[in-house]
Amino acid sequence: MTLGLATSYPQRRRDRIVVAGLLALVAVLAWAFTVHQSMLMDQMEADMWRDMNMSMNGMEPSWTPVDALMVFVMWSAMMAAMMVPGASPMIAAFATINRRRRDRSAPYVPTSVFLLGYLIVWIGFSFLATGAQWLLQKVELLTTMMQSASYYWSAVLFLAAGLYQFSPLKERCLAYCRSPDGFILSEWRDGTLGAVVMGMRHGLFCLGCCGALMVLLFAVAVMDLRWVAALTVLVTAEKLLPGAKFWRIAIGVGLLFTALGFAVAGWRAA
Repeated sequence: MTLGLATSYPQRRRDRIVVAGLLALVAVLAWAFTVHQSMLMDQMEADMWRDMNMSMNGMEPSWTPVDALMVFVMWSAMMAAMMVPGASPMIAAFATINRRRRDRSAPYVPTSVFLLGYLIVWIGFSFLATGAQWLLQKVELLTTMMQSASYYWSAVLFLAAGLYQFSPLKERCLAYCRSPDGFILSEWRDGTLGAVVMGMRHGLFCLGCCGALMVLLFAVAVMDLRWVAALTVLVTAEKLLPGAKFWRIAIGVGLLFTALGFAVAGWRAA
C-alpha cells in the first residue's frame, strides 16, 4: 500500500502552513479558556480571603455535579492547549498523506478526525485528573484553590516525574512522538475509524511521554499559568527541538533538583 509519504517541498510547506494555522486556532481557544478560568480562580481566592478570612486548607471541598463538569472542562482545555503544539508534526504528516490521496481521487479522511482521536486520549486523562483532584482535596493534599498543600507531596511528584524521564518507557514513547514517518509506517490504518484509532494510538504514546509532566500541576497549582506555560515549553521542546536525549535527561535532572528543593522547604517549614 502506498501512503504517499513522498511529496514536493512546496506541497509540504503548504500543508504545514494550513495545519499550523488550524492548530494555532485550537491552541489559542484552549489557552483563552485556560486564562479565563485562571482569572476566575484568582478572583474567587481574593473574595474568599476578603469575605471569609479563613485558610484555604481549612475549607471542606464541596463539589456539585456542575463543579465537577467545570473542572473536567478546565482540564480538557488545558490539555488541548499544552499538548496540541507538540503534536503538530504528526498532524501535518497525516494531512499531507490525505491531501495527496484526495488529489488522486482516492479515499481520504479529514485531518480533524485524526485530531479528534488524539484529543480523546487527553480528554480521558482529564476525566481521571478531575477525579484525582477531588480525591486530593478530600485528603487535604490540595487546597480548594487547587494549590499543593504539602511541600513533601510536591517533592514526591517531582521525584517520580524526574525518575520517569530516565525510564525505557519514556524513551520509547518520546521516540514515537518525535518520528511522524516511523509512526505512520508502523501504525497506519485506512478509513475514518482507522484515523480515529491512529489518533488515539499517537495520543497514548504522547500520554506515555508527557503524562508524568502533566501530573506535576498537582505538585504546584493546577491553574497557575506560570507553571502551565513552563510545562508547555518543556513538553514542546522535548518533542520538537533537536537533541531528544539531551532534553529528556536535562528535564529529568531539573525535576530531581526541584524535588530536592521542595523537600528542603518542607523540612524548614516543619
